[in-house]
Amino acid sequence: MNRFDYVRAGTVAEAVQAYGAGARFIAGGTNLIDLMKYEVEKPDRLIDITRLPLDGIEEQGGGLRLGALATNAKVAYDDRVAAHYPLLRNAILAGASAQLRNAASTGGNLLQRTRCYYFYDAGTPCNKREPGSGCPAIGGVNRIHAIFGASDACIATHPSDMCVALAALEAVVRVSGPGGDRAIPFSEFHRLPGDNPEKDTNLAPGEIVVSVDLPESRFPQTYTYLKLRDRLSYAFALVSVAAGLELDGDTIKTARLALGGVAHKPWRNREAEALLEGKPATVESFREAADLIVAEAKPQSENVFKIELARRAIVRGLEQAAAGTPQSLSDKRIQ
Repeated sequence: MNRFDYVRAGTVAEAVQAYGAGARFIAGGTNLIDLMKYEVEKPDRLIDITRLPLDGIEEQGGGLRLGALATNAKVAYDDRVAAHYPLLRNAILAGASAQLRNAASTGGNLLQRTRCYYFYDAGTPCNKREPGSGCPAIGGVNRIHAIFGASDACIATHPSDMCVALAALEAVVRVSGPGGDRAIPFSEFHRLPGDNPEKDTNLAPGEIVVSVDLPESRFPQTYTYLKLRDRLSYAFALVSVAAGLELDGDTIKTARLALGGVAHKPWRNREAEALLEGKPATVESFREAADLIVAEAKPQSENVFKIELARRAIVRGLEQAAAGTPQSLSDKRIQ
């Protein structure tokens, strides 16, 4: 681990002012410290933001505002989240361990970086670590990698469970920086790799996440978070599905669907959501939507299996949501 300066900020303005080239904000540190130990990240300065007053959860405009420093555990076990946003709660509890959820922050969850083998191995080339050096995952070990939205520069996936639910819930990320405050729709917060895979988000230099705003709840009962992984505990998703439906009898009024483990950002297909709206909540409708989504998949040499896995997960997730029988948190066998 390299030597670095340490600054503790007392206000958001102080944190933004302390930022400069080579600086990183640190809260729970559950991802950043790992990256520093592996010498993937070598910040010249760490700006400690843990003392900022950003750990609250407040009712806001019919929804909820999650402070950027609210821990994953605090969010998951908040009574208002459990009652109105159980999709988010279940996604958080499907990820990591209790110890990590007690330390990891909401803002940090949005900013965690890929778990690509090559990204974590400083002895190999990686366009995310060193732009232009190459992507050895292409043609290499790529079983866990992207089937959607990848590029010739990077095929890594975003690891978060929480972010998949936030994408389906159409959250808004509020940030503050040298240029002032702004709100970013969740769909625009993360980036696809393109030619600049080193950029995971659309944050400007020096911007800090202040809160995540949830709109008024629409899926308090007809939802699910289905996570498929190599082992039932403490593993990243091969494919995950966050599904929320509004129903009028047996007819779908609104459908929101996001996938995890398949792209550089939580993956939504609005055409598939629109296709479902107005249709009966049947397996046939769900299969049609799943077929539309996976039709654009572009697998790598070792992850072709993800296409059929995603297809089946989408159908099963929509079935669970429509029936109001979300995937169990205690019995992780697929219901």
